[in-house]
Amino acid sequence: MSEPSNNALPPFATHRVENQPPPFAPRDLWRDDHALREAVEREGGGAHADALARYGALAGDSLYALSFDAHRDRPRLRSHDRYGQRTDLVEFHPNYHALMQAAIEHGVAGYSWHRPGPGAHVARAVLSYLHHQVEPGTSCPLTMTHAAVPVLRHAPALAPWAAKAAAPHYDGRDLPMADKAGVTLGMGMTEKQGGSDVRANATVATPLGGDAYRLVGHKWFFSAPMSDAFLVLAQAPGGLSCFLLPRWREDGSRNALRLMRLKDKLGDWSNASSEVEFEGAWAQRIGEEGRGVATIIEMVMLTRLDCMLGSAAEMRMALAQALHHTRHRRAFGKTLAEHALMRNVLADLAIESEAALQFSLRVARAVDRAPQDPAEAAFARVATAVGKYWICKRAPAFVNEAQECLGGAGYVEESLLPRLYRQAPLNSIWEGSGNIQCLDVLRALAREPEAGPAVLDELRRARGLHPALDARSDELAQALGGRIQEAQARLWTERLALALQAAVLLRAGSPCAEAFCRSRLDSAHGLVFGTLPSDVDFETLLQRALPE
Repeated sequence: MSEPSNNALPPFATHRVENQPPPFAPRDLWRDDHALREAVEREGGGAHADALARYGALAGDSLYALSFDAHRDRPRLRSHDRYGQRTDLVEFHPNYHALMQAAIEHGVAGYSWHRPGPGAHVARAVLSYLHHQVEPGTSCPLTMTHAAVPVLRHAPALAPWAAKAAAPHYDGRDLPMADKAGVTLGMGMTEKQGGSDVRANATVATPLGGDAYRLVGHKWFFSAPMSDAFLVLAQAPGGLSCFLLPRWREDGSRNALRLMRLKDKLGDWSNASSEVEFEGAWAQRIGEEGRGVATIIEMVMLTRLDCMLGSAAEMRMALAQALHHTRHRRAFGKTLAEHALMRNVLADLAIESEAALQFSLRVARAVDRAPQDPAEAAFARVATAVGKYWICKRAPAFVNEAQECLGGAGYVEESLLPRLYRQAPLNSIWEGSGNIQCLDVLRALAREPEAGPAVLDELRRARGLHPALDARSDELAQALGGRIQEAQARLWTERLALALQAAVLLRAGSPCAEAFCRSRLDSAHGLVFGTLPSDVDFETLLQRALPE
């Protein structure tokens, strides 16, 4: 009697597991991203490539693995201890803290500040992009901690807070700032009655002498409530003002902020958002009374850049997951990626992903150079709102298309794609929804004389590289020279976004540039992904997106 084959099914087995892709990770997110590495060099971050390479390898390996449990075990609010004393703590899975520690030690929150110099903001943007691909939840406190530093630096008395927010040290314990080498920062702007209209905020700030105030009121969205301190807006006698509100008072006692509940939100499950009430909470004013929005605007621009980067990162990971799956899954006699229609979809996604990345890093370069270059500062002011609107709007449809590439496998939580899909709408809402961004574009163009010329100059630098962009640039120059009506703000912001993306791709010499211009500017495209002209070089685009 012959021995059974190793491939033989055991008795009563129902099927053999086959035609399944191998695990996606470990994967080097830096090495596998040609467009990213080229953009870093072009946008002035090349000197930091070694640090970026280290984090790209780490993110695609151990951090990718840690992220799954960090999302399965959701944060829990512990408002009181077992003795009945108020604690207002949020408990997380240990992997959450491990992710935060790795990110902060590698500079996702503070690289721009503790490694200052040319290209530092570009490098920090790339660190954020790499991190967000595998764990978007922790990106929330990382972004706010990074963006709060320049605001804190406006108040000399808050220099210790600024220094510890910038430091590459993470300490997740609930302790006063003086007992920590590094701190994280959250923020509380939104109230029930106002939403984006923060001037309708009703929280009252009563002066206690000097820059100290007592705050009474609420916040409807209080981001990252486990942070060591928060930037908040409240109504002082002189009007809406900005404050730093710590979890612990300077005398070592707990501050009077009361976490009422955690939000049961659509997006990531690893991070927490909350509702909070201030019952006479101690806070320190930053900037002048009545200048709260002006004080915090620098933070808003940096967080909006991270919204762009986050959406670009979600696109990138969704694309990588789709390419990995379709190259290994067979149907109708060949791999999915060999079918012509699937190749069109994947190539279209690859074009969109690269355009989002390239434009985001161009804006990061503008932010990097803004302190020394007024033209770059003006460009950053407009382009941040343009990119935040358009790239964040594209992410949900993009991730859903990537899910379709996997079929039902892309709709179950064991895959990364449902997590990306839940997260994808967030960046479009956070830090001002779509209409707010478009109105901000109109406001900047109307009120800041240097804004329009800075945008048009960016387009002029790509003059002659593609006729479709030349035609669109002429159209935009005429529109920006007049007065765009509010009802048309979305239309013109979209057109401006596409033109700026095309300009970046063309000047970079990207293999995606021609197909982008034909499909996005020259009407050779349908209303969904996968409608590129059939003569596009799909293979080149797919190999560039993720080498086999």
